[in-house]
Amino acid sequence: MHHTIEVKDLRFKYPDGHEALRGATLSVAPGEKVALVGPNGAGKSTLMLHLNGILHAEGGEVCVCGLPIRKENFGKVRAAVGLVFQDPDDQLFSPTVFDDVAFGPLHMGLPEAEVRERVNAALAAVRMGDYAERVSHHLSVGEKKRIAIATVLSMNPEILVLDEPSAGLDPRARRGLIHLLRDLPQTMLVSTHDIRMVAELFPRTAVMDGGRVVADGPTPEILGDPALLAAHGLEA
Repeated sequence: MHHTIEVKDLRFKYPDGHEALRGATLSVAPGEKVALVGPNGAGKSTLMLHLNGILHAEGGEVCVCGLPIRKENFGKVRAAVGLVFQDPDDQLFSPTVFDDVAFGPLHMGLPEAEVRERVNAALAAVRMGDYAERVSHHLSVGEKKRIAIATVLSMNPEILVLDEPSAGLDPRARRGLIHLLRDLPQTMLVSTHDIRMVAELFPRTAVMDGGRVVADGPTPEILGDPALLAAHGLEA
């Protein structure tokens, strides 16, 4: 597989008639870490939900890892793309941290020894190796976010897609998250309002507004354009 994201002229309308995507186009190359920024309602989360088939495009094309997003490819696509939601409670529902992180590999039908190996590796990657027997809903927001990332890392994804990963974090937890994401090897697309995190972590930034990608380029250039940021409700 190619570890890539290719979105071309993507269009989507919700059942209430709201047109969330109006021809969005975006490419992410293998190994890139790209920030996706824009005002509320710009279409960022809607675009991300197309990347593993949760939402289905009404027009345009979406390919990940060289695979078109079609029903016959859902199994391969969802194994390749790890989607981390903004609210970690949407992904943590099992009695213990171990059970949460093991959920995906177990449903892949992997043998117990491999499941345990994947869980241990995923928890180590998010620096939560001592938390396997903890109860997920007793953790702090920052700890929950790390465990939510581990639940997708245990599936060995090629691409990570994260929606507002630093939302609700205190400065210390935010700093730890930045270091964690910097160290992960996967191709990465991250939707965020955290402009400081964008500046510290992402070489490239794409700006969405009105259901389209309206600017895309090196992060210093995007963040160094006050008129562009102001026009799309962003602050450097």
